[in-house]
Amino acid sequence: MGNTMDFTAAGQPFQAYQAEPPGLVRGAVVVIHEIWGLTDHVKDIADRFAAAGYLAVAPDLMGLAGLDATLLAELGADRSDPAKLASVQPKIRAATEPLRSPKAALAIEAGTAAVFNYLQSSAEGAGRTAVVGYCFGGTYSFALAVSEPLLAAAVPYYGQANYSVPELADITCPVLAFYGEEDHALTDGLPDLIARMQEAKVDFRYTVFAGAGHAFFNDTNPMTYRAEPARIAWEETLEFLGKVLA
Repeated sequence: MGNTMDFTAAGQPFQAYQAEPPGLVRGAVVVIHEIWGLTDHVKDIADRFAAAGYLAVAPDLMGLAGLDATLLAELGADRSDPAKLASVQPKIRAATEPLRSPKAALAIEAGTAAVFNYLQSSAEGAGRTAVVGYCFGGTYSFALAVSEPLLAAAVPYYGQANYSVPELADITCPVLAFYGEEDHALTDGLPDLIARMQEAKVDFRYTVFAGAGHAFFNDTNPMTYRAEPARIAWEETLEFLGKVLA
């Protein structure tokens, strides 16, 4: 069980969930949620990182973008219900419209930077702070890797990385990315991303899971969750962080 922390970014207050390891601290991790906000599922992921020895902080970034976190959590739950999927899609598009604003993106990036700086300044995270994110959070994990030269590692799960080669060249840490083969919105463009990463000389590693699609790691969504890919991805994540943050 973690605790709630208060932060400020872009002139706005926001909260985060912090989970502390019970013993020796191996490093620190910023955990960035899906578009549904800081749900119990994301808090559970932070708890899992803490159990593995990492100081984990999961910020609630939706308010910074002007979104209703409570509404998003409800829509996310409805989206997991096949009977409600069709009717909830227009509501999701309307509720997430503010995310298309460049101002919102800057505010979210300021929020992730504030949490990173907090962890980086701690004894546990100094020089050993990574970011892990899912969907929306995967996209902003790439964003933090591009903008923060002190980041030690990035693990984006099914995130977008729409950056030019010069922008990607600003990434100084190794990146481990995960995708579901059926998530064509991302996997169709993966060969191009790999080429851009190679040209930018980024240490970019990736795994594509057959029989899985978007959000395969979310065990609260029976429509998307795939137990075996999720298990393997988690093991690869811990192995990667164990080497990079050692």
